[in-house]
Amino acid sequence: MTFPIDEKIKTKAKRHIKCVIWDLDHTIWNGILMENSEVQLHSHILDVIISLDKRGILQSIASRNEYDIAMEKLKELGIEEYFIYPQINWNNKSSSVQTISNLININMDAIAFIDDQLFEREEVTFHHPQVFCLDAVETVNLLKMSEFSPAFLTKDSINRRQMYLNDIVRKSAEDRFEGQQDEFLYSLDMVLTLSFAEGDDLKRAEELTVRTNQLNATGYTFSYEEIEALSHSPNHKLIICGLDDKFGTYGKVGLALLECNNDCWTLKLLLVSCRVISRGIGAVMLNFIAKLANNAGKILRGEFLPTGRNRMMLLTYKLSGFRELEEREGMLILEHEPSQLQNVPEYITLFDYVS
Repeated sequence: MTFPIDEKIKTKAKRHIKCVIWDLDHTIWNGILMENSEVQLHSHILDVIISLDKRGILQSIASRNEYDIAMEKLKELGIEEYFIYPQINWNNKSSSVQTISNLININMDAIAFIDDQLFEREEVTFHHPQVFCLDAVETVNLLKMSEFSPAFLTKDSINRRQMYLNDIVRKSAEDRFEGQQDEFLYSLDMVLTLSFAEGDDLKRAEELTVRTNQLNATGYTFSYEEIEALSHSPNHKLIICGLDDKFGTYGKVGLALLECNNDCWTLKLLLVSCRVISRGIGAVMLNFIAKLANNAGKILRGEFLPTGRNRMMLLTYKLSGFRELEEREGMLILEHEPSQLQNVPEYITLFDYVS
C-alpha cells in the first residue's frame, strides 16, 4: 500500500473551539447578580455547560462582578467546578480573554467568547479579531454548531478539564519549588510511553492533528480515515506518546508519522501538545526515533513547514541533532547526524513498545 502523503494539500481547517469563555449576567443566568442575588440559570445553560465539558471543550469566565460573590453563586448553582482560571473582576473583557489565553496556553482562534452585550463582544473583537464571539441568545443552538462538535470523543477529551486542573496544581508546585529546574523535573516522576497508534489511539491521533497548532512541525491535519490507513500501511510508522507524573496523567500528548523507504525514513509529521512544552517531550521523541532509525541502518530526515506558529519545532529539531539539508517549495528537509544521538533525560522513565 502507498499513501499519497506527498500529495496532501494543506487546506484551511475549519475552526475548532477548545475553550468557551462565558459572561455571567444575562448570559449564564437571568439577571444582574449585584442587583438580585436570586438569579437563576437560563433553562438550557446547564445542559450546554455539561455537554461542552463532555466534549473536551474547556470553559472559563470573563465577567465584571465581585469575585467572591460571583464564585459563591456559581458554587450554589452547582457549576463552579466547570470553569478554569475564571476572570471575575472589573477589567475590560478583552484583557480577561487575554489572561485566560495565556494561562491555558491556547491560541485566540480556538476561543469562543459569549456575552449578551454587543459592546462587550465588539470590544473583544477589536483587540482579538480571531476570537469567535457569540451573542448569548445563540447558546440555545450552540451544541449544534460545527465549531463545538469534535469528530470523536476520546478518553483524553472526556478527561480534559481534570488534566488541566492537574496542570494548575503542577504549576503551583513549580512556582513554590526553590531548587533548579532539573531538580523540579526529577521530582515529578515522569513516565513517558511510546507505542504504535492503534484502536482508540487513532481517534486521539486525529484529534491531536486537529488541535495542535503551535508544536506541529508541518501543520498537517488528518482525517480519521487517513490516520487509520496510515496505521495499517507497511510503508509508515505511526507512533503515539503518553505522559504521566505524580500529579496524574497528561494523556496522549505527542504523535509522529514516519514514512519508511529502503534507505531513508522521513518524519512527515511530528507534533507535541503545548501542555508539555516545558518538559522536553519533543526532543525525547526525536531522539528515540533517531536511535530507532540508526539501529535499523536508515538515514533519518524530517520535514518542517513554517506555519507562523511552529518555529519552536524547528528549534527542537536542530537541538536534537538535525541539520538543514535542502528546501523544497517552502518545505525544509532536515537530516539527523548519527553522532548527535542523545540519551533520554534521567528525570524521565521511558516505556518503549515500538522497538
